[in-house]
Amino acid sequence: MKVLVLEDNERLCNLIKQALSKSGYIVDTTNDGAEALHMIANGYSCFILDINVPSMDGISILEAVRMYHKDVPAIIISSNHDLEKIQKSYEIGCDDYLKKPFFMYELIKKVQKLCQIKSPLLNLGNGFIFDYNKHFLMKDGEEIKLAKKEILFLELLAKDIHRVFSFNEIEDFVWEGEETTLINVRALVKRLRKKIPEKSIKIVKGIGYSIDADEIPEQK
Repeated sequence: MKVLVLEDNERLCNLIKQALSKSGYIVDTTNDGAEALHMIANGYSCFILDINVPSMDGISILEAVRMYHKDVPAIIISSNHDLEKIQKSYEIGCDDYLKKPFFMYELIKKVQKLCQIKSPLLNLGNGFIFDYNKHFLMKDGEEIKLAKKEILFLELLAKDIHRVFSFNEIEDFVWEGEETTLINVRALVKRLRKKIPEKSIKIVKGIGYSIDADEIPEQK
């Protein structure tokens, strides 16, 4: 699961990245609002946005996020305690607002709550298990090597096993915002089907792809 962090305090930005990475997230960071604007199409599952950053403020970035990614969770972090700023953030569509200074544990818990995967393990059948958090595929307990786009494709479908993901969503998430073609998507699916049970990836013509898998309950 990929997270974009917009934070111009270098030390805090690094601490957030380290904490999220230890929790199994893939993290991209930037300290500049204009750069963040160009990055928001790169297939993120969560946005963490500071308000007061160079070039463009975090609220403007949030507005851009909501134009293209209405359902992707966004957390505003800021030392600005102005009620008007807080209200505007929620009106635009932030999912949570965290005032600085904050405990890193608190931020991680908010991200986990907003980006919750019911189970990190998916049973694809015939002994194949996909581990969402660790980003790898296993067959009878042994890892099967996957290319980056193959991992991202499985991660996208695993986000909601009951949903069909469209070509545009696949393009944003798997190709990380770069333009691609249906031919490339089909070629990716064809390669992946050689590594997992073929019927575990389902196509709905004219709409997109979904995954046929069962969640494995976590052991407590």
